[in-house]
Amino acid sequence: MANLRWSLMVQILAIVVNLHLTIAIDSFSTDPFVQKQLDKILELPGLNFDIGFSQYSGYVTVNEDSGRALFYWFTEADEDPDSKPLVLWLNGGPGCSSIAYGEAEEIGPFHIKADGKTLYPNPYSWNRIANILFLDSPVGVGFSYSNNSSDILNNGDKRTAKDSLQFLLKWLERFPQYKGRDFYITGESYAGHYVPQLSQVIVKHNLATNGKGRKAINLKGYMVGNALTDDYHDHLGVFQFLWSAGLISDQTYKLLNLLCDFQPFVHSSSACDKILDIANNELGNIDPYSIFTPACPANVSQSSRPMKRMHMVGHVSEKYDPCTEKHSTKYFNLLEVQKALHVDPDHAPVKWETCRILQQQYSDIYHELIHAGLRIWMFSGDTDSVIPVTSTRYSIDALQLPTTAPWRAWYDDGQVGGWTQGYAGLTFVSVRGAGHEVPLHKPKLALALFKAFLAGTSLPALELSSDT
Repeated sequence: MANLRWSLMVQILAIVVNLHLTIAIDSFSTDPFVQKQLDKILELPGLNFDIGFSQYSGYVTVNEDSGRALFYWFTEADEDPDSKPLVLWLNGGPGCSSIAYGEAEEIGPFHIKADGKTLYPNPYSWNRIANILFLDSPVGVGFSYSNNSSDILNNGDKRTAKDSLQFLLKWLERFPQYKGRDFYITGESYAGHYVPQLSQVIVKHNLATNGKGRKAINLKGYMVGNALTDDYHDHLGVFQFLWSAGLISDQTYKLLNLLCDFQPFVHSSSACDKILDIANNELGNIDPYSIFTPACPANVSQSSRPMKRMHMVGHVSEKYDPCTEKHSTKYFNLLEVQKALHVDPDHAPVKWETCRILQQQYSDIYHELIHAGLRIWMFSGDTDSVIPVTSTRYSIDALQLPTTAPWRAWYDDGQVGGWTQGYAGLTFVSVRGAGHEVPLHKPKLALALFKAFLAGTSLPALELSSDT
């Protein structure tokens, strides 16, 4: 009889515990360990194949007063994550989602098919060699939100960097096994501001907390692709690229240099805007993000990318598909997908968009961290006309760094993958045939680039056989 009573008590206790767990699963926990378990993605709609790694998604509140919360998606390395570095990926825009582009189109473990519902594996995912953390930043981007609407109207580079630092510090409390792990930051486009500026505040934070135990954020370096760097050299490079590629007339080229050379890259003057309109008409219906690939046949004004006059979308998937952005928009607006990713329905956007035009206060300063001893790489797809290889080369040249390794071709499977040059404190790499989103257009070359960056080694030269 006593055993029966004890058995009943155990069953009742189990029911109570399960009830409390069920309630906890549907709510937010202040305990980082508990919240980590709540963030784990158990099932993902459209994922019809086995994966051998864990993934998590959710929010980290970076400002309690205003309720600013940043949304993340974390994919552990598919093999032995405990031995792999931690890498943060940031998209730019400004205002574009790292989930929409970095995760779903470029370096994530799976991409979205044309039906907007089904996922397929990416054989060149960067989580093959690292633990990858995607962050929607600043607030107002993707699923990130604030309870104070003025936060979204007053985004800026400095606050974005500070919020991202707070995100990392709090995220590491939730995932303490990554404290002190080798950490790198990567990204593209306007992340040419976000990545080095976040790197700078991390370096300052580490200096301020020096002597208080090992560094929680063990930043080793950063890498940015087709990066917005400084207005003058970015404009100079864009105009030269458009002209040299035969996309604009001689007269337009001269007027662009005359009217736009010292203009802000995103908020330009009316005179500059007029000649940019002319240049855009001369380009015709091509994809400026990848000038040699087809544009999406949909109305170009439907794209949500905020960069002025650069609204056409060029993407590839299993086979070339220039309309990938549309697939992402459909997938991430599915309620079952948002539920699987732990999106807060009270703060979910009415319509999720890949990019959202943000009113930002720009610092227009690309902070260089060479003297901090970080590993710094800049790479560029050479068929991008939005922030082309010429812009990156002009920006690097303006740094007046001594050359440490001469210009040469680098190879992948015996074919030229691009060109590279080493400088004191910085490595430049071009990726042959890639557009603005290098890992999308040339995923195999991008993975080779990423491997070399993490290892701190030179990209391969051509290996000649003994009978050559």
